[in-house]
Amino acid sequence: MMAYIGYGYGYGYPRIYFDWTYLLVIVGVVLSLWASGQVKSVFSRYSSVYTLRGMTGAAVAQEILRQAGIYDVRVVHIRGNLNDHYDPRNRTLSLSDPVYGSTSVAAVSVAAHECGHAIQHASHYAPLKIRGSLVPVANFGSVISWPIILAGIFMGFNQTLITIGIALFFAVVLFHLVTLPVEFNASARALRILSETQILMGEENEGAKKVLRAAALTYVASAAGMILQLLRLLILTRGRRRDD
Repeated sequence: MMAYIGYGYGYGYPRIYFDWTYLLVIVGVVLSLWASGQVKSVFSRYSSVYTLRGMTGAAVAQEILRQAGIYDVRVVHIRGNLNDHYDPRNRTLSLSDPVYGSTSVAAVSVAAHECGHAIQHASHYAPLKIRGSLVPVANFGSVISWPIILAGIFMGFNQTLITIGIALFFAVVLFHLVTLPVEFNASARALRILSETQILMGEENEGAKKVLRAAALTYVASAAGMILQLLRLLILTRGRRRDD
């Protein structure tokens, strides 16, 4: 709850206390919603702008991979909307419904971005390797960190459990931070390739920049939200230690 009722010493009148740290959570949610709205708006706009060369997202991905000398990555179609991704474990580049068969600027931009990840993998890009090594602990931390923290609170603010929970949550935050340079670099590679190979021409390149910039905002907002949650945890637990 954001507020609770208590009674001051010597008085019979209820007093309301506000937990101001919830503002940090609200800011994170607002950032996430705003970024999500931006990417949907921009993607929708450039989904109706078709490229002069008329290459589909799948064709663009195959062409970029071929030019990069990458022949062991499969380009496949997956159901869904904007759930495109590159999986380094099975070397599969998955393109969603609005991307795989579309010739729009938005589709081509997303396909090229995912190829950027495949090229990162092939060139042993360090931040991608670091992010990959963080996946197991980040997945574990995202599931178990809060239960451990809550258990510590219910056990009379057991600092050992709370510290362990916060450490696991920090691993999740670190994963989101490392994701930023990985995504920015993939987009930079994509924009450079699209321009140099003339897959996109003229103003189409400006449209691609807007699409990938909007997509990057979602990662920034996600990382910011996680940092704000971590900050709230630290403030709350630090305040409790002072009270003790």
